[in-house]
Amino acid sequence: MTKKKLEDVFKLSGVPEHTFVEPKEYPRLFVALRTQGRGVVIEGPSGIGKTTCVLNVLDRLGIKDNVKVLSGRKRKDAEEIRGLFDSDGFGTVIIDDFHKLDGPTKKGLSDLLKTLADEESEDSKLVLVGINKTGHSLIEYSSDLRNRIDILKFESNSEEKIEELLRKGEQNLKIDLVVKSEIVSDSQGSFHLAQMLAHQACLRSEIFEECDNIKPTNVSFETLKEFILDDLAISFSTVTVNFCKGQRVKKGSRAPYLHVLYWLSSSDNMSINIESTLIENPNHKNSVGQILTKGHLREHFEGDPKYSEVLFYNNDTTELSVEDPKFFYYIKNISWSKLAKKIGFHTVEFTSAYDYALSFAGNERDLAEHIYRKLSESEISVFYDNNEQARILSQDVEEYLAPIYRSESRFIIPILSQNYPSRVWCKFEADNFKQRFGEKSVIPLWLSNCPPGMFDLSNGTGGFTFDPDKDKEPQLDEFAELLIEKIHQIRLEENS
Repeated sequence: MTKKKLEDVFKLSGVPEHTFVEPKEYPRLFVALRTQGRGVVIEGPSGIGKTTCVLNVLDRLGIKDNVKVLSGRKRKDAEEIRGLFDSDGFGTVIIDDFHKLDGPTKKGLSDLLKTLADEESEDSKLVLVGINKTGHSLIEYSSDLRNRIDILKFESNSEEKIEELLRKGEQNLKIDLVVKSEIVSDSQGSFHLAQMLAHQACLRSEIFEECDNIKPTNVSFETLKEFILDDLAISFSTVTVNFCKGQRVKKGSRAPYLHVLYWLSSSDNMSINIESTLIENPNHKNSVGQILTKGHLREHFEGDPKYSEVLFYNNDTTELSVEDPKFFYYIKNISWSKLAKKIGFHTVEFTSAYDYALSFAGNERDLAEHIYRKLSESEISVFYDNNEQARILSQDVEEYLAPIYRSESRFIIPILSQNYPSRVWCKFEADNFKQRFGEKSVIPLWLSNCPPGMFDLSNGTGGFTFDPDKDKEPQLDEFAELLIEKIHQIRLEENS
C-alpha cells in the first residue's frame, strides 16, 4: 500500500484531502449551496479555508466536477466573469477573490445575483468568495439584494478546530507532533498557517511520508519558528521595508506607512479599518490621517504591484486586509522597533498628538500655510486650523483649542506680527502656551517690522526672524528646514 506523503497531508496549497476540518459555518453553507438560484457570498480573512470548504461541500453534493472556479485576480478569468452577464445556464460558478474585481464588474454581478434569485434559476448559481465586508460592498451596488443572497461570514477558526486538523495529520502520517499546542496557539485561527507550521515541523524532523510506527517530531518550536521566519524573510522582507518607507524616508517623519502596517499586524482577523483605528490612536490623526485624506496611501499602494500580492486596500472604505496569510505571520512576528531603526525611523512612539502647533493672525495665513505644507511634506504632525475645520464643527472651540496649545503639541510656533496682539484668538492661544516658554517648547517666528520689545516674553528664546520686504519662500523654507532638523534631533535623542 502506498504511503501518504507529507505534502499531501499537511498541504501548503490546494484542497486538503486528509486534514479537512469542517468550520462552524459548514451546515449553513451546505444548505445555501444546494438552494437553487440563490446566490452565496462568503467573506472572511485569508487562509481560514473559505474556498476549501465550498469545494468540499460541492463534492459532498456530488456536483464538484461540474463547477467552474474563476479568480478575480486573473485577467483572463475576469473576462470570462463578465461573459456570465449574457449567459444562460452556466452552472455553478465560484468567483474567488471577488474583491479584486473592478467596480463595473462587481455591479454586474450584483445585478446578476438579483436576477438569478428572482427567477429561482435551476441551472445557474453564483458563489462569491472574498475578504471581510464582501457582502456589504455588493449591497452598496443593489440595496434590495440583501434578502436574495446568503452572506456567510467565516471568522478565524477556534483552537479546537485547529487542533482537529493537526490531529488528523498526526493520524495520517503516524507521528506525534510534539509542538502541536504551540502551533495551535501560533496559527491565529488560520488553517493555512497551521498547515504550514505542521509541514515545516515534519520537514525539519526529516519526516517526509507516513511512518511505519508513531514517530515524534524532534524540533523545538523556537527553532521551528526561526527557520520559518528566515524563509519568509526571503519573500517578504523587501516588500515590508518598501511599504513602510512610503515614497522615501523623510527626516523627522512620524512613519505613517509603518504604523498602518504595524496596526494590521496587531489585528485579530488580518484586516483593519484605518479610519476606525485612528480613533483608537489619536496621536497619529495628522500623520496617518494625512496620507489617507490626500490619497498618498492609495498612490503608494498602487505604485508597486508587489503590494497587491500580499495586501488589499480599499480606498473608499479605508479597509486594509492581508492577501497572503504567510505575510501576516511574518509581520506579526518581526521586531517592529528593529525594523523602524533599520529603515531610518529613530522612534515610533509619540507622546504628543502634534509635533508643532501654529498660532497666527489671519493676515499672516499665507506664512502659516507655507510652513504647514513644508512640514507636512516631511510627514511631521502639525496643528493648522484650516486642516481641522471638520473636527472643530459643533465643538466648544475654546475647549478644543486650549489643550492643543497647553500640552498636546510638542512645540508652539507663534507667528509674531504687528497684528498678533490685537487678535482675540491669538491672545487666547498665547494665554494657553505662555507658560511653555519655561519648558523650552515655544519657537517664535518674529516679523522684522515689529517695534522693538513688542513681544518681551519671547526675548531670549531661540527663534527665527522673517523680513516681509524680502522674498518670502526662501526664508520660510529655511525656517521649515530648521524645524524639521529640530524634530529629527529630538527623535534621535529619544531613541538614544
